[in-house]
Amino acid sequence: CSTTPLVFLSTGPTVSESLVRGRAGQNITVPCFYSVKSRQDITSMCWGRDSCPSSKCYRPIIWTDGWKVTEQYNSRYTLKGNLLIGDVSLTIVNAEVADSGIYCCRVEIAGWFNDQMTNHKVVIEKARISTASPHTYTSEQTSAHGSTSESSFTVTRLWPEVSASEAPRTASGPCSSTSDCLDVTSNLQNMSVSLPSEQYPENGLYIGIGLCAVLLTILILALFLT
Repeated sequence: CSTTPLVFLSTGPTVSESLVRGRAGQNITVPCFYSVKSRQDITSMCWGRDSCPSSKCYRPIIWTDGWKVTEQYNSRYTLKGNLLIGDVSLTIVNAEVADSGIYCCRVEIAGWFNDQMTNHKVVIEKARISTASPHTYTSEQTSAHGSTSESSFTVTRLWPEVSASEAPRTASGPCSSTSDCLDVTSNLQNMSVSLPSEQYPENGLYIGIGLCAVLLTILILALFLT
């Protein structure tokens, strides 16, 4: 019997891909796992920038020996999962837009072309900025509005039919303090009392003219009679 050797040609290891999105300022986790059924399955792995090469990691970020992190090139890139159960997910702390790109997770498994490789496309978007502004009023608008409403309110409440005896009771409503009420009351009393006094000289003038006219008439009649 003759033995015919069989040759199997392999095109290379299979590389899977995934997409991860996040926003700047957040902690972004790029998932990566491998199967661990026993302690013998725990193996070394690495994270690197750009697509996975034929071996190792290009532009490495983190290396582990399967049990712990042995090399870490940037403190913002860390492994927070449990390495002993195959959780080698990469966490980007306080992500930036510049962190966008391709990341390679490579788990080294014994044998030819057995490495588990995953290329992750990470897209970091800018943080949203709220354009809504709170509704505010300036101090000039507030003071102007306040002075206008106060003056109109004062005229409406204080002006109708104020006499000298009723002035204190009428002015007691809208005053902000006792001194304000006294000032308003005194002003109203002065107005109500002084108005008639301003009419006395005019009335006296009319009376004087009338008396003069009567005396002049009597004098003319006396001259005619004599």
